[in-house]
Amino acid sequence: MAEPKNDDFLDDIAEAEAEEQAAELHEAGADEIELDALRAERDEFRDRFMRALADAENARKRSEKDRREAENYGGSKLARDMLPVYDNMKRAVESASDEQKAVSAALIEGVELTMRELLNVFAKHGIELISPKVGDKFDPQIHQAMFEAPVPGTTAGEIIQVSAEGCMLHDRLLRPAQVGVSSNPAK
Repeated sequence: MAEPKNDDFLDDIAEAEAEEQAAELHEAGADEIELDALRAERDEFRDRFMRALADAENARKRSEKDRREAENYGGSKLARDMLPVYDNMKRAVESASDEQKAVSAALIEGVELTMRELLNVFAKHGIELISPKVGDKFDPQIHQAMFEAPVPGTTAGEIIQVSAEGCMLHDRLLRPAQVGVSSNPAK
């Protein structure tokens, strides 16, 4: 008599293969999860690296800008302090009468030469004088109105007197020109 076929061992093989596939899928899933975590960490490090590079570049640009500003405007206090020296020398030369100029020609010439040298040093360092003329239009960006007065023959906002010259350091105002301004009503 023939023995009945026992196909149970086939079921066991199928179960074993299913378990093996499940283990491989589980292992592959774990590897995929680990790979995803590593990718996320890599992306985070890349982002941090790029931000650090950008910060370093910004710091370099900022320090370069600060260096240029220090170079251009570092002497502004000294320049501002030298303006009264220029003003006094100019007043001294302008106040000398013809008789005094004849008697003290060498002294007056020395003051004029010193004043010219001071202007050369100003120009060398980017300092330029603001010298408005009577009749110019008042500009509040570079002029300071010391007084207003109605002067016949002038229009409102016209400079009628210059008290002191102003000064610019490159593109910055060190001292506004001090002027008197006409206050005639508009016609």
